[in-house]
Amino acid sequence: MDLRTDITGKTPEERCSERRSRVEKELGLDLPYLKPVDGSIGHADEKNCEQMFGTVPLPVGYAGPLKVTFSSGEIHEIHLPLATTEGALVASVNRGCKALTVSGGVKISSIHHGMSRSLAFRVHDVKDVRKEIGSSAKEWMPVAHSTSQHLKVLKYELDESDDYLFLTIYCDTDEAMGMNMVTIAAQAVGEWLEKNIDGLEFVTVAGNVDSDKKPSARVHERGRGYEVTAEAILTEDVIRDVLKSTPEALLAVAEAKLKHGSKIAGAIGSNLHAANIIAALYLATGQDAAHVVEGSLTDTFVTSAQTPTSELTVSVRCPALLVGLRGGGTTLPAQSQCLKMLIAPKTSLHPKTQLAESIGAAVLAGEISLLAAQASHTLASAHGTFGR
Repeated sequence: MDLRTDITGKTPEERCSERRSRVEKELGLDLPYLKPVDGSIGHADEKNCEQMFGTVPLPVGYAGPLKVTFSSGEIHEIHLPLATTEGALVASVNRGCKALTVSGGVKISSIHHGMSRSLAFRVHDVKDVRKEIGSSAKEWMPVAHSTSQHLKVLKYELDESDDYLFLTIYCDTDEAMGMNMVTIAAQAVGEWLEKNIDGLEFVTVAGNVDSDKKPSARVHERGRGYEVTAEAILTEDVIRDVLKSTPEALLAVAEAKLKHGSKIAGAIGSNLHAANIIAALYLATGQDAAHVVEGSLTDTFVTSAQTPTSELTVSVRCPALLVGLRGGGTTLPAQSQCLKMLIAPKTSLHPKTQLAESIGAAVLAGEISLLAAQASHTLASAHGTFGR
């Protein structure tokens, strides 16, 4: 069905309505609830969605405040807009925020690996070409940099398989998540290498070693985008009064679920439901939702704090949080407002770093609350109360 329409003199909402009318007529359907509210879609039908004929509203719930200490040492309370249709999720994260805040907050650290792309080449002599790519790095890196003033190559890796050679470049993409930016840069690099190195055929700009939007042991081990660790100590009082459980019960569930259950399943990333929180924040703030796949590689740890009292150290390691404040859906009206709500004002951190670290802290809040729900055997009843 061709829904192309003349955009001259029409608002985005009028263009969507025209397309929706064609869909309704062609399919014999009535689709009134897909009609966007005036001013709510911004430039979405021009930049974000082809043949756009409507919108699907997502409920957004509030969780927080959550006290955090960013990697810069600055202490803030953050506020979480969670876009979800799963009943009990917001309530659960909110409880986790309370437990962590009352316990003193979350300490966060992060590593910026950069956005990556893996170019695939077919070569006649892998060893010789490998050496030439390395020795010519000072020439092909500027080729990448020439594609955008906001891109800088941070590092690169080389891998080989039979007569294939893979070059993975990791890039700083400023405030953008940068997947498209890195792809454009990688394409330019691939073309330059094919032209300047004998015996090398440029096969594809996306060779899967980067594991974009796919789970992989490599991303789990080495990280991609931002690798964020969030840690806190839960006191026995908080575990009892807020989480309605005991340290012993939380440890028992963590041992069974995170260690043994994940091992049996062959899980890459041992966590409770990290993807739930990442998805809710990605959707609310206009991130690329498919990158939740890499977010699911999170590992959650629960250990005794080894203190005279019964305290627990809880932490998460999110190896791949891929976020941005520009591009994609981040500048759409509602998503932009959610970003402003989540980003704490006046910190010395790069705003994109702060966003990634905030998401890591939110994941920890969601993890400890679900852990407690399973330890107290209230998971099923919570879903019965808040929604199925």
